[in-house]
Amino acid sequence: MKKENMLFLLLAVITVLCIMSIGVAIAERSTLIGFLAFIGILIAMGLGFNLRKKLRESSEM
Repeated sequence: MKKENMLFLLLAVITVLCIMSIGVAIAERSTLIGFLAFIGILIAMGLGFNLRKKLRESSEM
């Protein structure tokens, strides 16, 4: 597996864990856990989209 694919897999796993954490936050009625999980989702997905854009731009040149 390529290095880039491993990074995408890692970011996907982190995103899924954060989504699962939102379920835990709802069950525990914890707004702090929910907020941190939501921020984690935004960061992980943002990094993934930025990485994909950079890879696409570098292969076009």
